[in-house]
Amino acid sequence: MKSTNTKFNAIVYFSILKLMWDNQLQEIISGNYKSLARAISLIENEFQGYEELLKMLPASDTPIIGITGPPGAGKSTIVDALIEVIIGAHKKVGVICVDPSSPFNLGAILGDRIRMNEWYNHPGVYIRSLATRGSLGGLHPKIIEVAELMKVAEFDYIIVETVGVGQSEIEIAGLADVTAVVLVPEAGDEIQTMKAGLMEIADIFIVNKGDRPDADLFIKNLKMILSPAINGNRKEVPVLKTIASQKTGIDEFYQTIESLLSIAHENPKKVWLLAERAYFLIQKKRMQDINKKELLKGILEKGGEFNLYQFVSAFK
Repeated sequence: MKSTNTKFNAIVYFSILKLMWDNQLQEIISGNYKSLARAISLIENEFQGYEELLKMLPASDTPIIGITGPPGAGKSTIVDALIEVIIGAHKKVGVICVDPSSPFNLGAILGDRIRMNEWYNHPGVYIRSLATRGSLGGLHPKIIEVAELMKVAEFDYIIVETVGVGQSEIEIAGLADVTAVVLVPEAGDEIQTMKAGLMEIADIFIVNKGDRPDADLFIKNLKMILSPAINGNRKEVPVLKTIASQKTGIDEFYQTIESLLSIAHENPKKVWLLAERAYFLIQKKRMQDINKKELLKGILEKGGEFNLYQFVSAFK
């Protein structure tokens, strides 16, 4: 009898949960930002049953634009200027800003969001800041889920701005339909070190702060490195010069994004993107029982008698 009641209670619970998610989803689709914010928080904190909401998401082809690059390149300023251009085109945009977080308490540092403060109350813009929470790839652990949820809302574009962490940031290539890498003229010495990773994920290169000395020379050298004859690419990657603080070059950036998105259906990268997203989701699913705090506790208990490889083998 007890088993029957337990089964009945579980059925009732999941029926209520499904109804709740269905109502939440309809509100998100209709453009309710408060419902979207609540749902993102539930996904972030892995509220029981949140995966049921994700399974209910309808298919959406809302494009995701990734903005990445090293720290100090002006990514937030470019995103701010790009939002203005998108709004000027009478379109709506959702923005996900992934901020660095403390390795100790995993809290976010939200200073960059000050640059976008004029858009927080705009009806055509929704901005959400997420912390990396210790993720090494410059993204949030639930970035794919959050992005897929935002895609079903009434946005014309989703912009994802990532933490500038260098070569490991190539994760963004598995998320965005178009990836823009932002550099500054002073990055000349860094090009070769980035070439094998961050440099290869770009659909667009932006040389920001183009009014600085040697900007044109840097662009010339960058184009030379990226040329199909030298780099083995079948197509030429656009290299754009911007001065984001003055809104210079942002219109051309937007037009280039539109041009690339218009041929996206012919790009085999789309299938690769879906495979990458599936890989990350499966990887996280299999790692969900691994807790950093428990690892720390286990290491402390070992004391001086610690062998990293013996310790790790216990989790295989």
